[in-house]
Amino acid sequence: MAYILALNPGILGDSDALGAAAFPAGGVFVATAIAAGVATLLMGLFANYPIALAPGMGINAFIAYTVIAPWGNGYTWQEALAAVFISGIIFLVISLTPIRKWIINAVPNGLKKAIGAGIGFFIAFIGLQNAGIIVPDAAVSVSLGDLSDPAVLLAVFGIVVALSFFVMKGKISKFALILSMAVTAVVGIAMTYIFGLTGNAGLPTFGEFNYSSLSEFKETFFGFAKGFKTVFSHTDLWFVLFSLIYLDIFDTAGTLIAVSEPAGLLDEEGNLKDVDKAMLADAIGTTVGAMVGTSTVTSFVESSAGIEAGARTGLSSVVVGVLFLVSIVAFPIFNIFIGSFALTSMALVLVGILMFSQIKNIDFSDLPTLGAAFIIIVMMVLTYSIGMGIAFGFIAYVLMMMVQKRFKEVNPVMYVLAVAFIAYFAVEALF
Repeated sequence: MAYILALNPGILGDSDALGAAAFPAGGVFVATAIAAGVATLLMGLFANYPIALAPGMGINAFIAYTVIAPWGNGYTWQEALAAVFISGIIFLVISLTPIRKWIINAVPNGLKKAIGAGIGFFIAFIGLQNAGIIVPDAAVSVSLGDLSDPAVLLAVFGIVVALSFFVMKGKISKFALILSMAVTAVVGIAMTYIFGLTGNAGLPTFGEFNYSSLSEFKETFFGFAKGFKTVFSHTDLWFVLFSLIYLDIFDTAGTLIAVSEPAGLLDEEGNLKDVDKAMLADAIGTTVGAMVGTSTVTSFVESSAGIEAGARTGLSSVVVGVLFLVSIVAFPIFNIFIGSFALTSMALVLVGILMFSQIKNIDFSDLPTLGAAFIIIVMMVLTYSIGMGIAFGFIAYVLMMMVQKRFKEVNPVMYVLAVAFIAYFAVEALF
């Protein structure tokens, strides 16, 4: 999970793509370490679960490339943090009521998997774009980048290394992400200094090996408070909040379900023990994360690595939480990665592949599920918005089920969401 300390600041602080709208990357690094540390400690001490938490991949991309992006909703990063804070409070309330179960049970399993796969596709697409492997093209939207650029070649090398580690048998595949980042960093730094390429902004250098950017934490700390003054002026705030809450609930629920049996977290009836406490820890983590300056905190499926190694109680979470907090002193090392997307692109692609693998669990024999899943995945990428993909997919699913006269098979919540999304698009089109 250490990779999130480099990727989260790199995504939220992507000044190359977002310009002045980007978060202060140094502040996000500290906020990421604090939010992950506090949330994971809560999960261990309060819920006694061997599960670690940190700002979620996918959700951070949604914040960066949809919510605050100039071509997206156009929020300031302070307003985005205010939205994350509000979503955390709402999630906190939902975790204490039956609403959580209603939401989880309302969405068909196939659409849940499609959303996960779509986010994976979206993250990988962002990784390829940021690395310069694919670039904007006025004629055909996107095309192949400049393969003569050393930074692009380094990114390609990193992806090849990451995929090689990923498919290896044995324990090495579990460390594919961190190993590929380390190998690519060594090769990248060698390229920079041996061939005198310090002028290439895409390549890693030792110029970032310092603590100076940590002072940016004073900007992100309680930065959400400034956003409260204007965030409610955005008519699409409800849409942003829905997307954040939905993604957090299903990220957490999916992780808990995935690791529950091997971790011994199920009771005699097959239900999760103290699941309310685990959800509360997640919700509090998101709220704390917004206060210190980062995107939504969620449970990480990488926790399964610790469980496979024997973790069964919250003690492992306490250890991981402490390590997250201590990692702040290693900022100069992580800063080398934050400053070079040639190093982090392979991580985005590999995480995307892992998330996209959920597509195998979709029942493609059910035509409404097939159609909606396809629309969710494609529209996430083509609209550059996770929320838009969910909205179009939900509307399509309800319409196709109605055409097949399978009215009773659709949860009432899905009807409500479909109508709400249609109303949103109508308002956007008319006003």
